[in-house]
Amino acid sequence: MRKLKVTEMGRMSVAEYKEAEKQPIVVVLDHVRSLYNVGSVFRSSDAFRIEGVCLCGITAQPPHPEIHKTALGAEESVSWRYFSKTEDAIEWLKSKGYTIVCVEQCEGSTMLHNFFVETGRKYAVVLGNEVKGVQQHIVDMSDMCLEIPQYGTKHSLNVSVAAGIVLWHLVNKE
Repeated sequence: MRKLKVTEMGRMSVAEYKEAEKQPIVVVLDHVRSLYNVGSVFRSSDAFRIEGVCLCGITAQPPHPEIHKTALGAEESVSWRYFSKTEDAIEWLKSKGYTIVCVEQCEGSTMLHNFFVETGRKYAVVLGNEVKGVQQHIVDMSDMCLEIPQYGTKHSLNVSVAAGIVLWHLVNKE
């Protein structure tokens, strides 16, 4: 086996990405503190061709060198919008027909491997603060909670890792 060169990967330009069909998914970051996590979520969102990202509350916005360090330019390709209150983002997404899905450990949450994407449905995936998770009143506003099964001594994942796992699951429809 030989590793592919960047020029062999057939990557699209930012302009081509902006014109390309997107997955009907928006990521909502609810008060995410780490700029590196924000950048990483942008990068995963670009990789899976997600419609966009909503940055809420204390979540930092591009342009910023720390976001760029992990986004590697994905903050330029992926559409984003800032909301000072996460609930405003949720209301806006609901008005656009999105199903609101919090990634959180909750009573009655659905384990990720038991969740199946409905064709034609749009999803907004809410990921929370690194310490406190998704705010309870945002969980209350959501349509459902997805939980990533974890089998070790820790019962949390880095928010950008959780984003990558959930986004891969949502776009891997087969």
